[in-house]
Amino acid sequence: MNRPDLEIAREVQTALAAGEPVVALESTIIAHGMPYPDNLEVAIEVERIIRAEGAVPATIAILGGRPHIGIDRDALKHVAESPDMLKASVRDLPVVMASRRDGATTVASTMRLAALAGIRIFATGGIGGVHRGAELTGDVSADLTELAETPVAVVSAGAKAILDLPRTLEMLETLSVPVIGYRCDMFPAFFSRDSGLPNPARADSVAEIAEILHARWSLSDKGGALIANPVPGEDEIAADRIEAVIATAVSDATRQGIIGKQVTPFLLERVRELTGGASQRANVALVLNNARLGAQLACALAGRGERGTTNSSGLRAAHH
Repeated sequence: MNRPDLEIAREVQTALAAGEPVVALESTIIAHGMPYPDNLEVAIEVERIIRAEGAVPATIAILGGRPHIGIDRDALKHVAESPDMLKASVRDLPVVMASRRDGATTVASTMRLAALAGIRIFATGGIGGVHRGAELTGDVSADLTELAETPVAVVSAGAKAILDLPRTLEMLETLSVPVIGYRCDMFPAFFSRDSGLPNPARADSVAEIAEILHARWSLSDKGGALIANPVPGEDEIAADRIEAVIATAVSDATRQGIIGKQVTPFLLERVRELTGGASQRANVALVLNNARLGAQLACALAGRGERGTTNSSGLRAAHH
């Protein structure tokens, strides 16, 4: 397989070469998940938290058609404020790269590029999954199939609450993706700590998660895992309250004919409006919480000697 010409920030490349902990971060959450300048402030704080925990942050984005693994402050600002930043999932990467456009990576495309660079841990907000009404629309996120294919562990606050969570968990089981609840028995529902659905597995320490991941990748280097880390209790929105809001947002999307990759941004923005900003506060809190756990987990894996399997062809350091 031909590898893309990845621009790996010097700090990231140095850390990977030395077997030091690195945490991948997506850019769609910056470009399409929050309004400016809140998105930039959160992106900067996420990277600060990861550094404070002893790991190196690697925000991933497509700039001028080139995948960047780790970007500097100016590039972060560009991603945060640009109105032309495409939402780029895995299927979009070839088009964005060939047309030399800018693109913000989703969970799926961040996983793919992180794996090519040799990064095993990725911290995000919440993964995509099976959308409500998927039995009619067939709308299922590529995040799920990427979790089945790519050897990257994703730390998230479960799956986005706007989804069909029972079917999302069923799909993860079908795809043989381990789902590990961090200090929780119930699968978190993004804004809420408890979806009412049990986690298939539970781990009460970072070392325990690292042991599970080591076993996962000793069996096969194909496929990742989902680490379900609930939103902090003081920041959660009660499940019954958010469910009523989501039902209204979904109805609005249907009435307005919103489809495809525009569904999630529309629903998240509508939920933010309907909750008077409470959903965004919860979103920020869970993202920061996941960054902290992701960094701790990356450090634990580095201590075990876990390394990515990519080779060096097509890779070059970016002078950031």
